[in-house]
Amino acid sequence: MADVAIRVIQTVSATLGVLGNVLVCVVIGRVRTMHTLTNAFILNQAAIDLMGSVFTLIEANAGRPNPVPPGLAGELYCRVWYSKFFIWAFFAASTYSLVALTLERYLAIVFPYRYQVVFTKRKAVLVIVFVWMLGLVNSVYNLIYVAPDGKGLCVSVKVAGSQIIGAMLFLTEYAIPVAVMLYAYIHITMVLKRSANRVGPVTGEGAGNHGGQEHQGRAGSLLRARKNVFKTLLIVFCSFVVCWTPNKIIFFMFNFGWPLDFSSSLYVFSVALVAANVFVNPVIYALKYRQFRRGIKVLLGRAVHADEIFTTSAGQVPIQSNA
Repeated sequence: MADVAIRVIQTVSATLGVLGNVLVCVVIGRVRTMHTLTNAFILNQAAIDLMGSVFTLIEANAGRPNPVPPGLAGELYCRVWYSKFFIWAFFAASTYSLVALTLERYLAIVFPYRYQVVFTKRKAVLVIVFVWMLGLVNSVYNLIYVAPDGKGLCVSVKVAGSQIIGAMLFLTEYAIPVAVMLYAYIHITMVLKRSANRVGPVTGEGAGNHGGQEHQGRAGSLLRARKNVFKTLLIVFCSFVVCWTPNKIIFFMFNFGWPLDFSSSLYVFSVALVAANVFVNPVIYALKYRQFRRGIKVLLGRAVHADEIFTTSAGQVPIQSNA
């Protein structure tokens, strides 16, 4: 019964993930005002979640060979497909992509002058490639702990130092990324509050100066745009923590001997949360990210006022200017 529930959850979540992340990719790819470095990282996040959704959808509904074929075919099936190597690789890459996206915004807001030097187009591409490679490397353990038993089945095998490996994966895939992102968002919050305090009083004092008003108006628009992107990504981070924490803690305890009932409601609930993480980001963008909503309007042929374009894209570096 639990297997059926998990398969249904994965199918529904993966289908929503495919639809939502395709929408994100199309909007960012087709709308020129969306071509910023920040949105390049959001596009990368959506592409990774899209691939994770596709593989999850196939894995949940594809038939399994019975018995497992002998020889190389059986080895590849058990170690690569049955172990869900690619699914976990994309999940890990999604985590690192979110870290990269967070650090991009962290540098842009906290160290804006250094940001212009560090986040060029070329370096952004290198970071994105590194994120994908890191996800694949992190999933190598899946190639080791599952193997054919010679009797037509895929079985888990004992691996020396499995507890240490499990603890390392918990740290690298969850604890360290969460700690880094939490620190970044706390620091960004402090900087944005200081910026708001500076912009607010000066705007009032310069009411009689048209040039000053225009400058402060631009500064206010820039601050609002940064706050909107920040709030959007903060919600994405919070959803990541909510979706992944139960499952990560369960497997961390299981790795150290805690008995885990894979048919229990707790485990099924944790799987449902993990599955939801692949489609929740597009929902957040649609509800919270102003620039994304403007991009949808442009894609649908609806008029967008020039001031709205500036307000939603201010403070983000266009990709074209960072070659």
